[in-house]
Formats: sequence, structure tokens, C-alpha cells
Amino acid sequence: MMKAVLIVCGLVLAGAALAQQPALRGQALLEDNCATCHAVGKTGSSPLATAAPFRTLSRSFDLDKFQIELQRGLLTGHPDMPEFKFSDDDARAAAAYLRSIQE
Repeated sequence: MMKAVLIVCGLVLAGAALAQQPALRGQALLEDNCATCHAVGKTGSSPLATAAPFRTLSRSFDLDKFQIELQRGLLTGHPDMPEFKFSDDDARAAAAYLRSIQE
């Protein structure tokens, strides 16, 4: 009986870890590509004062559409930000992370 409980607990924990994996990968991608200008975490200021913190992106962007934009190639109207084009998996991971930090 105790062995069965331990197995079930292990499966639940493994499932939770797998569910977080895309968000963790998304966090790493955004830290590598965006943290020079944007605050990419749940707290903190953006290094570039005019760059929006990512925890507030859902105020101005539909994150489902933002994921599609990342896949197509995100272009902005200002010259300081480079064009980004993420693979489907990377865009899903970035969107999963962004959803997890929204205020």
C-alpha cells in the first residue's frame, strides 16, 4: 500500500515538472534574447527604461496572438529592437512563460 502511494506521488510530481518544462524553457529563451532591454521576470525594472516589462505584456498584447507573431517573425516600429523569429516550440514555450508571469 505504501509503495503504491509513493509511486502515485512520484507520478504526480513528475507530471507537474513536465508541465512546467515549456515555461522554464521559455524563461531561458527570453532571458537570453530579451533581458538586455526588458525585465523578463515577475519583478524588477527593465534595463532600458522605455522597454516594457514582460509581466505587463498582456495589458497591450493578446498572448495567443503574440505567440503567432513570434513564429512569423516579430517586427517592431523602433530600430533598437531586432527582429525575432522563434520556432513553433520556442514560441509556445515563450508564451507559456509569459502567461505564467502576468500581473
